[in-house]
Amino acid sequence: MISPRLSALALTASLTLTLAACTSGGAGTSSKSGDPAPTSGSGKGAESPTDTALTPEAYQVELDAVGVPVGDALRDIAKARTFKSLSQRVRRAQSAVDSAAERLGPLHPPAGIDTEHTDYLAALRAMNGKLDELGQAVGDRSLCTASSVLARLGKSSEFGGLKEAGADLAGGGDYKGGLIKFTPPKEQNRRLGNGTILASAIRGGRGSLTVKNGTSGDSVVTLVLGKRKAVSVYVRKRSTAKVTNIRDGKYRVYYTSGSDYDRATRGFTHNCVFQRFDDSLSFKTTYTATQIRWSTWTLTLQKMIGGNASTSDVSPDDFPA
Repeated sequence: MISPRLSALALTASLTLTLAACTSGGAGTSSKSGDPAPTSGSGKGAESPTDTALTPEAYQVELDAVGVPVGDALRDIAKARTFKSLSQRVRRAQSAVDSAAERLGPLHPPAGIDTEHTDYLAALRAMNGKLDELGQAVGDRSLCTASSVLARLGKSSEFGGLKEAGADLAGGGDYKGGLIKFTPPKEQNRRLGNGTILASAIRGGRGSLTVKNGTSGDSVVTLVLGKRKAVSVYVRKRSTAKVTNIRDGKYRVYYTSGSDYDRATRGFTHNCVFQRFDDSLSFKTTYTATQIRWSTWTLTLQKMIGGNASTSDVSPDDFPA
């Protein structure tokens, strides 16, 4: 039997001075044309609108104007179905939080809730930083799905602080606009049984594929024939799995590794890697008068001396899920 060995692993101030001309002169010297007329009154400047405390009703309007978009943007993260969409939605949530802090920052809240207002502003700014961190985690693929992003957000002190600050505003003066009406999912660590077949669309041959996963993460190996996903198998870390009944054909081979496999999204939610073997695998059955010979292949998902297969990174959104 034909038994080549393949192995691979790819985890891959400026300072502006304004000068005013001074003109000396005795009493009665007139000002130059165009100079601002002196203000009447005590000499104090006109009071800025932000120096005036808002009425409770006006403050509630402001809170609603920022709290609702923040809650909506956080919930929208859950709707992401691709890496590109996930990254965009996390950034939009960060923008909503940043805009909220900018809008509320200059306001003078109603009497009695200055502390709560200050705490809420601080919580928004902390949340902005956390969302930036989560966006980076999506970029480096340590977080790979909407559920993993939201679960990590939900267990953070920043999210807890924002919820608490919103609750304090609601309790301090019935200002419910600051409440974050959103419950993130819990973090999980789901694994499938070794050798679990996740897809079986093209089968019925004599060929077989053995996958040895010597890495520290579980993997899913997928064979693609033409434009169709033929078969996918789940291989636990430091385990071996075998797929039989593979039909003759030339298959492209993809694999993804990581932790916490979500069957709903057909992918790992943490520390995900997406790879494709550069060479295809050919399965062929040969009949003679006295023999039937067929192809058997072994893939080793780890670096090893003598390995004869190279791999390339694959965009997560192009991976055959």
